Amino acid sequence: MLNEGDRVPDVTLQGLEEEPVSPADFSGQKLVLYFYPKDDTSGCTAEAQAFSHLAEEFENAGTWILGVSKDDAKKHRKFIDKYELKVPLATDPDGSACEAFGTWVEKSMYGRKYMGIDRATFLIDRDGVVKRVWRKVKVPGHVAEVLEAARELP
Repeated sequence: MLNEGDRVPDVTLQGLEEEPVSPADFSGQKLVLYFYPKDDTSGCTAEAQAFSHLAEEFENAGTWILGVSKDDAKKHRKFIDKYELKVPLATDPDGSACEAFGTWVEKSMYGRKYMGIDRATFLIDRDGVVKRVWRKVKVPGHVAEVLEAARELP
């Protein structure tokens, strides 16, 4: 499991055009990498809208945002268009990023156990070091807390 103070794993995601995207692409810049379970579900929509609402504030704080789920690029595009999202989304098709960040976990719903993405956010500094980790994120107030932490990073 990835913790504060760890270097960001060398993982590759897919962008909307299925191009490779990696946290290393943001080297020298601050990055918020947030993992979420599924496009167009209530909690995930609220989180993406909150990040979109504060996207300009994150930009002013010199911080990039990248949302990650296992949904494919086509679903991401529909999600972005439907809610006019202002944050980029990436796909983790083979789950390697979820594994590396420790967000692929056993979940339980109505007594049924299954594997899925745990909602988590990572604030990464300009040197590729994880400075803050939020796990089992509750959406209300979360994005404002992440923004405040991003502003505090040089």
